[in-house]
Amino acid sequence: MSISEILDRKSPDVVSIRAGAGVIAAAREMRTRRIAALVVKQNERIVGVLSETDILNAIAQHGESALSMPVERVLSRNLVTITSGDSIKHAMQLMTHHRVRHLLVIDDGALVGIVSVGDVVKRRLQELELESNVLRDAYIAAH
Repeated sequence: MSISEILDRKSPDVVSIRAGAGVIAAAREMRTRRIAALVVKQNERIVGVLSETDILNAIAQHGESALSMPVERVLSRNLVTITSGDSIKHAMQLMTHHRVRHLLVIDDGALVGIVSVGDVVKRRLQELELESNVLRDAYIAAH
């Protein structure tokens, strides 16, 4: 199974925010849209990903003043990317190795989506359920 199958079931919109926007504005956007990360751009160039964890770490380090900081001061600059043709297994390996919960999906140099650990786990569980049903039906048919 490939990442494109996950993207097919998601909204094609990737939510982004300006690098100079405030952390509180980013948190509000994430809450409103019910998402856990935003792609951070500066002049249409991707400079990082801001996640809930980044916001929590900033608050733990800087206290309440973190909320008025620009997102570029607290975002994760470690961009881990995949392509839509990559496998879900590869996505899991990248997430585990790099200790990230979001992967940017880049095809031909363009951002086409973002995949979260929740997306990957959900799809993997669907695969396992299908495999289980096939094995159960084969067993029943054989007996």
